[in-house]
Amino acid sequence: MSGADALPRAHGDAVLTATIRQDAEDFRVDELDAFAPSGQGEHLLLTIEKRGMNTAFVARLLAQWAGVDERAVGYAGLKDRHALTTQRFSVQLPGRADPDAAVLEAMASGAGQGLRVLAAARHSRKLPRGALAGNRFALTLREVQGDRAAIESRLQTIAAAGVPNYFGEQRFGHGGGNVGKALAMFAAPRRRVAREQRAMLLSSARSALFNRVLAARVAAGHWATGLEGEVWMLDGSRSVFGPEAPGAALDARAAAHDIHPTAPLWGRGVLRTTGEAHACELAALEDAEALALRAGLEQAGLDQDRRATRLVPGTLTWEWRDAATLTLAFALPAGCYATAVLAELGSIHNAAGRQDTAVPTDG
Repeated sequence: MSGADALPRAHGDAVLTATIRQDAEDFRVDELDAFAPSGQGEHLLLTIEKRGMNTAFVARLLAQWAGVDERAVGYAGLKDRHALTTQRFSVQLPGRADPDAAVLEAMASGAGQGLRVLAAARHSRKLPRGALAGNRFALTLREVQGDRAAIESRLQTIAAAGVPNYFGEQRFGHGGGNVGKALAMFAAPRRRVAREQRAMLLSSARSALFNRVLAARVAAGHWATGLEGEVWMLDGSRSVFGPEAPGAALDARAAAHDIHPTAPLWGRGVLRTTGEAHACELAALEDAEALALRAGLEQAGLDQDRRATRLVPGTLTWEWRDAATLTLAFALPAGCYATAVLAELGSIHNAAGRQDTAVPTDG
């Protein structure tokens, strides 16, 4: 149960169908920086606007441009190819001057791609994965079919109540095949798997189990409210507390979006929840496939972690460009998926030939 169409919606039936990604500009993502560059150091911190290329391609291009190994290039998260995106990269250049940005842009143009260097500054450390405050999205839906009043009502509900914090389809590979590949990897532990491939499959397995628990909570109507024995996460952080049963004080904090219920990111150790919350999690993960995924993740050495079950988009706005074209703008924390917001509206499909390939920052 990883595809958006297979996951239950929190706010009712679909209110629209639409197409996205007819053009790169229809899917704009801008990273929200978590820090300012220090101004000195051996790492060149670049803010790059790109279209028609994914993050890994740009990283390879940067390594060629700077004459360094790809391991000297850092980035906070992955961004899609079929999009207009702005993101940071770092390039380690110890004792060397900054290469000419115009040469980099010309290299991209020669490869038939679009790239602009928007800013460059020195920094003391390599840019690590996840080192961003979040992402700002501007998404244009085309060929929209549905009642405008119902669509706007759903958008108002999403802005006020949030959406289930599902991992998006991109997490699971083409056709959702990564979960099956993870099961095959777990069944043959001696088979050699490349490190990056292994990490991706472990992430997919963990995400699939989280989505199962969250789907059960959405179906039962308590994805945004706590259960007895709940573990809570503070908004805007990964800090958790509990288990603690909901009461007047916690209910008020949850209603104000100051805290959110959580579900497990599976690994070794004992589930932190107790009581009703604990039983709900185990009940969602008791079939043979889930048990195999759980065992494989534990044997791989991952430890238990938690993720919020609710996602509240920041400053959600919308504008009708014409009767069948709707533009949405909102911000999300790092590791959260725009597709989780879109899924609460209805069935939104990529234009022909446009396939999501990237995973938003991890988260």
